[in-house]
Amino acid sequence: MSHSHAHHMHPSTPPATTHNHGDHDTGSGDHMMMMQMTFYLGCKNVELLFAGLVINTPGEMVGACIGVFLLAVLYEGLKIGREVLLRRNQVNVRYNSMPVPGADGTVLMETHKTVGQRMLSLAHFIQTILHIIQVVVSYFLMLVFMTYNGYLCIAVAAGAGFGYFLFSWKKAVVVDITEHCH
Repeated sequence: MSHSHAHHMHPSTPPATTHNHGDHDTGSGDHMMMMQMTFYLGCKNVELLFAGLVINTPGEMVGACIGVFLLAVLYEGLKIGREVLLRRNQVNVRYNSMPVPGADGTVLMETHKTVGQRMLSLAHFIQTILHIIQVVVSYFLMLVFMTYNGYLCIAVAAGAGFGYFLFSWKKAVVVDITEHCH
């Protein structure tokens, strides 16, 4: 199969975004989108996550950057929020535990919940749903960054930084519930 066919491009279409492969041609004259592989600053023909979501004006780019920024803030909030919920659940398990003397004279903490009860608990179900949301949002942010559009990449990084600033202070405070004397 030869690739020596002529490339037909519309004068208003930038060369970096279209490439017509003869073996993929549907006969309708459609051009396939080629992924941008270098960082660039632009507001024309920027496809964002979905085929129908194409940015063509500076105003649309500003709106997209705000949306991406907020998505990155949400991602950081989800990460820290899940950690806070997990810690809170672990504290509840400790308070529901009973001291049991060990064989060698040590004291062991025993909980009355089985693995199945913990796995099927509401807290674990909520953690699972939040984990799914976190994974989906993280992949969306990765795909936004992979557009190589400088404005969108800056929005991802700035949103992640701002989200970390807003939520990470909760992560830095560690309370030891076994500490009674201080």
